[in-house]
Amino acid sequence: MESGSLKSPLVNKEEEARTSSSITSGLLLSTSVAVTGSFVYGCAYSFFTSIMTFGGMITAAFSGKIAALIGRRQTMWISDVFCLFGWLAIAFAQDKMLLNIGRSFLGFGVGLISYVVPVYIAEITPQKIRGGFSFSNQLLQSFGISLMFLIGNFFHWRTLALLSAIPCGIQMICLVFIPESPRWLAMYGRDRELEVTLKRLRGENSDLLEEAAEIRETVETSRRESQSGVKDLFKMKNAHPLIIGLGLMLLQQFCGSSAISAYAARIFVTAGFPSNIGTSILAVILVPQSLIVMFAVDRCGRRPLLISSSIGLCISSFFIGLSYYLQKHGDFQEFCSPMLMVGLVGYVLSFGIGLGGLPWVIMSEVFPVNVKVTAGSLVTVSNWFFSWIVIFSFNFMMQWSAFGTYYIFSGVSLVSAIFVWTIVPETKGRTLEDIQTSLGQHS
Repeated sequence: MESGSLKSPLVNKEEEARTSSSITSGLLLSTSVAVTGSFVYGCAYSFFTSIMTFGGMITAAFSGKIAALIGRRQTMWISDVFCLFGWLAIAFAQDKMLLNIGRSFLGFGVGLISYVVPVYIAEITPQKIRGGFSFSNQLLQSFGISLMFLIGNFFHWRTLALLSAIPCGIQMICLVFIPESPRWLAMYGRDRELEVTLKRLRGENSDLLEEAAEIRETVETSRRESQSGVKDLFKMKNAHPLIIGLGLMLLQQFCGSSAISAYAARIFVTAGFPSNIGTSILAVILVPQSLIVMFAVDRCGRRPLLISSSIGLCISSFFIGLSYYLQKHGDFQEFCSPMLMVGLVGYVLSFGIGLGGLPWVIMSEVFPVNVKVTAGSLVTVSNWFFSWIVIFSFNFMMQWSAFGTYYIFSGVSLVSAIFVWTIVPETKGRTLEDIQTSLGQHS
């Protein structure tokens, strides 16, 4: 009894030491370079159109296959080429055709980014800090959106496009200095490179034998079980992760997130609130909120944050809808604009703490290696397809009924909370292999 009480603090200290020592300069550099693509994705939100989302849907369909064939790093490099061409085409377009070509290429690029960045980060990060590092993807997206909201009040859209091209060039150069994903190297039997990469990511003094063996074993097991990810994906053992991945992506979009991001300025104008003030307020709160969540996700867990996010979106969407309802019927006019502002701020805060980034974190965790390519592509293209539906139909829905539109978003958000409560497991502090094995057994 006494020895047990003495041992426990020592064990905790050893675990803390291992966790802190696992945050190495190699891991920080690799994650920072990867999420530069997420920043580009965030900047692209200010140019969101149905054309761009359609472009994203095309490359998202092949993103998993591309990342599996040529590696995560090369896929990020290709996405930079697409985005760089897209931004320059938008900046120098003299007609609508070139402008739409630029938007399409921008969609091609961010369609690849949306899959490969969260997968790469999840595969290079130790399980105890994986959630926080994976959420840095959402942090940089938020930073990109905030920057566009803020400087968009002062610069022409062509200047914004040129500024947004700079991170693409920076990432293209920096990708040379980061390693490939250890799990991708294991898939192709490059054992020597696998060990060198793990040493770069975990530190020179780390004991890598157990982690390297676990990665090799998981990859080899998946290879023995299946030669076709397409056939395996629709087997019963993968039903649970597939429902989780597709369900979270559908609910993330059908709660109205893409439409509100794309049409934020117009929403403020419609409700009689100054758009430059409104977008600036949203920009100021996005980054600090994402920083808080990045540090909280490995402490609080994924499920509590997702449920809290969904409930917050439900309440916020209801307030936005109520403000439009009162405005239409001429009741309590003096409360309409403040209520809209409260609703939108609450919406952005709620979306950022959970449904904004965590579906991508969970998507990168739940699928086993043998179906990750196919499943990742399917889930990513589904997200873009759902986004396209929402952006394309948003104006028609607003013409039908502005308050009815947000009441629908509120109802979807409530369904999201129920879905997470009943379907989505907690993945905090678990290895990818443990998560995937338990989901397969549950199915």
